[in-house]
Amino acid sequence: MTTLKRRRIGTTNLEVTELGLGGAPMGGFRATISDNEARMLTHAAYDGGVRYFDTSPFYGYGRSELRMGAALREKPRQEFLLSTKVGRVMHAMRPGEKPPAGFRENGLPGFAPVYDYTYDGVMRSLEQSHLRLGLARIDIALIHDVDFWTIKDRAILEERFKTVMDSGFKALDELRKAGIVGAIGVGINEADTSLRFIQAGNFDCMLLAGRYTLLEQGGLEAFLPECVKRNVSVILGGPYNSGILTGGVKPGATHDYVAAPSHLIEKAQKIETVCQRHGVELGAAALQFPLFHSAVCSVIPGALSADEVRQNIGRLSVKIPVELWSELKREKLLDPGAPTPN
Repeated sequence: MTTLKRRRIGTTNLEVTELGLGGAPMGGFRATISDNEARMLTHAAYDGGVRYFDTSPFYGYGRSELRMGAALREKPRQEFLLSTKVGRVMHAMRPGEKPPAGFRENGLPGFAPVYDYTYDGVMRSLEQSHLRLGLARIDIALIHDVDFWTIKDRAILEERFKTVMDSGFKALDELRKAGIVGAIGVGINEADTSLRFIQAGNFDCMLLAGRYTLLEQGGLEAFLPECVKRNVSVILGGPYNSGILTGGVKPGATHDYVAAPSHLIEKAQKIETVCQRHGVELGAAALQFPLFHSAVCSVIPGALSADEVRQNIGRLSVKIPVELWSELKREKLLDPGAPTPN
């Protein structure tokens, strides 16, 4: 078994492995995956040394939590850390009930999400998560999807931000103070909104998806320095920007789960060309890059198979020449201020 390095979450006693497993794909929204494959890939991660696992009630409307919990219940509980999210409570739909706006197909049949960022909603969400997971302890609780990328409406975003900071945050803070959860944070897709959260409340960590990657470093200017200043750890989701950084870049590659625009395709191709000149696979460079920043404690790519999990574990141990990073900066393909080996 590979022994992966660990990094601390903020000022807590929790330590996560530098590589974690993201549970979104096993929810089944974007690709069909069987219960057995979900179990096998979770075990492959554990057998490969991964000791941090992230899921959410939203992923497959409960399916990801059910699957991840079923696999992890076989493991010694003290050996791994688990995060899940709050903000949506799962509702069992009645016969003939119309699904809510924005309802996604291929989730757990018969369930639909109801947004609730209140104190009671947070408590109810976590109680549901405990039961789906079949685990008595959740280590990290994250406020989920309070960002414009998800909501697409500034007024609703403001309303939810106010609700969660005035009400839901108090529930999380109480649970942390009581030792029921070890850390609290936010899981969203925007660096600027993540910055707003850490300026508004006492959080231990931020799960930021896709905004500090080999392709884009938007979090570098303001968000990441503030995290260092406040000792807030960053868990980096989506290190491949949903596919474009996995390698073999060509038109049609996905970025943020849709076909990438031509300028990003071109940039990713140029980055891959530099990687090839140094004999390095693009995916390996993409997975390792975020970890050079002192604020980042873990990268958590998702996976659809045990083979993908093992590929990610292998990518983390690839030796990358220092000159690769220098060339990317010289070619203006990487922010000159991004931390990289000298």
